[in-house]
Amino acid sequence: MKRIIITLAAFVMAAAAHAQNVEVRDAWARSTVPNQKSSGAFMKLTAKEGTRLVGADSPVAGITEVHEMKMEGDVMKMRAVSALELPAGQTVELKPGGYHVMLMDLKTALKKDSTILLTLLFKDAKGVESKVEVQLPVRSMAPGAAMPAKH
Repeated sequence: MKRIIITLAAFVMAAAAHAQNVEVRDAWARSTVPNQKSSGAFMKLTAKEGTRLVGADSPVAGITEVHEMKMEGDVMKMRAVSALELPAGQTVELKPGGYHVMLMDLKTALKKDSTILLTLLFKDAKGVESKVEVQLPVRSMAPGAAMPAKH
């Protein structure tokens, strides 16, 4: 029994250490208007070791997916991706118009100056999964974005 407890404790500590493999910075979610059913979450991710963002979950959304937006010819296209590569030591930015976490089938409006929970799911090169929970501030625009000039 003692060996099982020690093994379990080692596993829990290893999982906690692995979760620290990815640093999440400047995270935020875009506010919504009443009856709007989707929004985006954005952040900067830096992994110590090569890792992939393979999913996300939030209690405010019925569906949460990692998405990519890109131009194809003259058309902006958005699609879900099965994984987003996070090369070791390189910051990958999830931002409007690029990669982001899509929050769909929203259960409530995302009100400016509130906070929502987002759980990110990662998988390393060995296939080991880890989760990081992030409290996202809800904003109408990216942190540090300039307000449009009034005329």
